[in-house]
Amino acid sequence: MTGMKTPQSSLDLGLPGEPLTAGHKDPAASHIRARLDEQARELLAHTEGARVGTDPEHVHALRVAVRRARAALKADHGTVPDTDALQRVLKWLGGSLGAVRDFDVQLDHLRSQAAGFDEDEQAAVESLLKGLVTDRSAARRRMVATLRSKRFQGALRSLATAAMSAPLPGAEVEQETALIEVIRKPHKKLMKAADAIGDDPIDDDLHSLRIQGKRLRYAAELAAVTEKKRVRALVAATKLFQDLLGDHQDAVIAEETIRRLVGEHTDPEVIFVAGRLVERERTRKADRRSRWREALDKVDETAKAALD
Repeated sequence: MTGMKTPQSSLDLGLPGEPLTAGHKDPAASHIRARLDEQARELLAHTEGARVGTDPEHVHALRVAVRRARAALKADHGTVPDTDALQRVLKWLGGSLGAVRDFDVQLDHLRSQAAGFDEDEQAAVESLLKGLVTDRSAARRRMVATLRSKRFQGALRSLATAAMSAPLPGAEVEQETALIEVIRKPHKKLMKAADAIGDDPIDDDLHSLRIQGKRLRYAAELAAVTEKKRVRALVAATKLFQDLLGDHQDAVIAEETIRRLVGEHTDPEVIFVAGRLVERERTRKADRRSRWREALDKVDETAKAALD
């Protein structure tokens, strides 16, 4: 191969041998750079494992690192150079990783749902899932190509460069902003979105709300570096909220997937187990719907307490 050499270590990325750190009294800009450094190292640490493919958690770790890096950039308020370009390439990378991770989650969940089925029924479930396994293999090939691409290598280096950058001229005011302030905007957006969708929203609206909650969670994780006591409860509340709506969305997607896959079969046993799986997904969906508003109220309560 010719062209850019694949980074093998933090030094290849231009990062120091030891991770960047920021103290309690350091400005928000320093903590954001330490966060970017951390996520660049996470991407580097899990890339080879994701390429090999023996442990799906490597892909999950890459995806989380991308999201946390993007959240840190959103919290930056203009001290990091070229954030728009870096956000675009990180969004592309997250999308490239997402399909494989989503297929892994679906396959693992549907197989776990069938764990109590008898032997013949479990064999029928595997027949049902053959199409999903094929789709996952195709998504994995695309992901591996992404992880070997020059654009991915460039994304790693751009993230490292951002971590090592000096604050832009004129950003002194933003540098002094207390880190706790990074949760104010995503909290406001989450609550505004929740007010707009009402108490019995459509599935797509709950999915969008989950994304808003995830952004608040990552902002809270960042703020917790210096404000651990004030923000610990918010991190826990946003995780519960995100998990509830994540389960809801997984149930929605699982039912859609089962219905699509069963359309390719005429075997009565496959059709029967598909019906059983759909029933279980609807039960899961109804349960999560009954609890999301209470979980959101806890998020709101803990965010207000942290910002007070």
